[in-house]
Parts: sequence; structure tokens; C-alpha cells
Amino acid sequence: MVATVVVGGLFLVVALVGLVVDGRVITGQPAWAKPARFAFSFGLFAVTLIWLMSFARGHARLVSVMSWTAVFCVAVEGVGGTWAAAEGTTSHFNFTSVVTGTRILVMLLASLVLLAIGLVTVFLLLRGRVEPPALAWALRLGMIVVTVSMVAVYLMVQSTPAQEAAADLTGEMPYVGAHTVGPPDGGPGWPVTNFSTVGGDWRIPHFFGVHSLQVLILLGLLLTLGPRVLGPRHRTTLVFIAAALCLGLTGVLTWQAHRGQPFTSPDSATGIALTALAVAVAAATTAVFWHARTLVPGAGR
Repeated sequence: MVATVVVGGLFLVVALVGLVVDGRVITGQPAWAKPARFAFSFGLFAVTLIWLMSFARGHARLVSVMSWTAVFCVAVEGVGGTWAAAEGTTSHFNFTSVVTGTRILVMLLASLVLLAIGLVTVFLLLRGRVEPPALAWALRLGMIVVTVSMVAVYLMVQSTPAQEAAADLTGEMPYVGAHTVGPPDGGPGWPVTNFSTVGGDWRIPHFFGVHSLQVLILLGLLLTLGPRVLGPRHRTTLVFIAAALCLGLTGVLTWQAHRGQPFTSPDSATGIALTALAVAVAAATTAVFWHARTLVPGAGR
């Protein structure tokens, strides 16, 4: 875990220095903004995975191999992003040369290996016994949401209609895939994240789904502390409800992005879907607390 923090932190520092001293812009954002985000996000995800592995008992050698592989994957992502930023070009979707194409394929492979490590970790956690149950299921369900969020990555790396039309005319496709749906990459976006404010953006459901893992783990940890009125089954049920919320939101955000709709400008269909999800989660959560209180002697009298 320490090695992952060091590696991810090193690339983050390099990117932050780049933001200060390098004023170049790539696709509408500072050249070093994306390497900084990736260093933080991949580092956090890998650290979380390695921590999860500590709950897998009886597989010391496998856990060691997966841990060091995760560190290597973070390093690959860091090198790729830093290299591209230093060249003043994009690190993703860029097939303008053999070098850029190979770089993006290696980075994509590293992210898939990290996902595979996560899935193996889930398998080990399902076979083993993790206490308390609420935390155990937070770990397992969190990785399931992460896996589902990879659908957005698959959609992100597909060629766009504009790229296909250009290829029909030129016979070449130097860029394959995009973050945004509708307008081209590089348009107006949020501060820091650069999520599009004028079109759909596949990064939003992917970001939310991946970091749902940390949200669910935090919930699982908090539920181990209280409230006392909740029994083990109630706490576990609340984790399942939260996981359903994360999964539902990831699905709605993916659907919204697919329609080329900015996250900040939901239409009535998106609003109805989000409202229905919120009502269902609120009702289920209320039912859990109500049932827990009925089991407490003297409650409600």
C-alpha cells in the first residue's frame, strides 16, 4: 500500500508542478490537468484494492502478486499520462502514430488488469469470512458497481459518427473514441474535472461508479459504529440499499450521457428517473429503521 501511495503521489506531484510551470492547453484544458486527475484517481483506487486484499485470508502469495501488479499498473498509467502531456498531445483516443497508439493500448490494458484484480479480490472475499457483515458486503458490492461502470469506458473507446464520417473521406481514423457525446472533446467543462457542460459525458458515470467503492466502504465502516438500534441484518440491508442507489445512479448517468445530455441540464425523463430512484431508496431506508425500532423493547411508546 505504501508503494502505491508513493508511486501515485510522485506522478501527482509531477503533474501539479506541470500545471504551475506549463501553460499549454490540450483539448480545452491545461496540459497537465488530466495526468493529475489520473494519478489521484488510479492511486486511490489501487490503494483501496490493496486494502481490500488484506481481508482475504489464506492467500498471501496471490495477494502479494496482485498488490505489486496494482502498483505497476498505477505506474503505467502515470508514465503514459506524463509522457503525453510532456509531448503536448492527448493520452487517450490518439492513434496518430505507432507510438501514441501503442501507449493508449498499454494504458487501457493496465486499467483492465486493475479491474481484473478487483474482481479476483471480490471472489476471494466472497469465499472468505469478513466481519462485520455490513463491511463485508460493502467491499463486495462496491466492486460490482465498479465493474458495471466499466460499460462507460467501453462506450468511450468506440468511434464517433464524426470520426467515421471523416474516415470515409480520408481512409484514416487518427482518433478513435471520445469523452463527450454530441459536441467534440475540448468544449466548455466543469472546473477541475472538465466534464462537459454542453453535451453528454461518459466520464461522469464512470467516475461515479468507480468511486462508489470508497463511498460504500465508508458507509460500511460507519455502520459498524452505530446507531445501536440497528442489528447486523439491518446494517447489511442498508449497505445493499446504498449499493442499489450507486448502481441505479450509474445507470441513469450512463443513459443521460448516451443521449448527449449535459449532467447539469437534465430533461424531464432524467428528472423522473432520479426522483423515482430517490423515493425508492428513501422508502427502503425508512422501512429498515422502522423495522429495527419495532424490535427494541419500549420503542415508540
